[in-house]
Amino acid sequence: MKKQKRLTLIGDIVGVLVTAVLFLIPFYFMFVQSIKSKKEAARLSISWPTELHFENYPEVFKFNNYQLVRAFRNSAVLTLFTVLGLLFTAAMAAYVIQRRRDKLMTFIQSVIMLGLMIPAAILPTIHMLQSMHIYKSMFSMVMIEIALQTPFAIMLYKGFMASIPNELEEAARIDGCNRWGIFTKIIFPLLKPIQATLIILVGVQTFNDFTNPLYFLPGADNVTVQQTLYNYRSQVQSSYNLLFADIIIITIPMLILFLIFNKRIVAGMVAGAVKG
Repeated sequence: MKKQKRLTLIGDIVGVLVTAVLFLIPFYFMFVQSIKSKKEAARLSISWPTELHFENYPEVFKFNNYQLVRAFRNSAVLTLFTVLGLLFTAAMAAYVIQRRRDKLMTFIQSVIMLGLMIPAAILPTIHMLQSMHIYKSMFSMVMIEIALQTPFAIMLYKGFMASIPNELEEAARIDGCNRWGIFTKIIFPLLKPIQATLIILVGVQTFNDFTNPLYFLPGADNVTVQQTLYNYRSQVQSSYNLLFADIIIITIPMLILFLIFNKRIVAGMVAGAVKG
């Protein structure tokens, strides 16, 4: 028995070490490039720099009239309103789908879940936004992010709601509470484990989104943090030292957020794994 426990412990330690190495080596590579000179960083070697250039980080912030600061603001606004909008709308949709067990709801659920597999149609969406005169607006970008991530959010919400007993709702109806009151006062406050999971997962996904803002929110004033990576590469020359400094800067906030709330993410995913 002791031998088995020892082997299990050794296996866990090896697994943790391998995972740490696989994560730390790319991060180390990016960091050493970010503190090299432009010429030395162009070699893309993993060796420690001969001379440290921490001034690369302030230079990234100052580049293009403090574009990175503007990009952080745009990404923060996009992430905040996407998370807030998704938390409530997906919860309402999941509540109706979970509690109504008829053919119509089954069909609607199947259509929504197709969103997990079918990518966004870029050109038709752009045409629709232009016809509605909301193309290149933050409002339209928030709506697109919410629409793209709604299927995943509904899937998590629906699984968790299956564990909430119907007796709570029946007791509320007896006390004279209507359907809206039941949802807002009883069901929604019980969804905190899933909400914590969605805040982190959706927040990280939206903050790190590169493709959708590139298509649906173009323009220098609308730049997001991921699009600032374009600044340091061209057909003529590339500033890899500034490029990797930019990557480090935009990665650290979400990395810290993920590490802090990692346990809540796992707990929320497990809580949402209940069969509906």
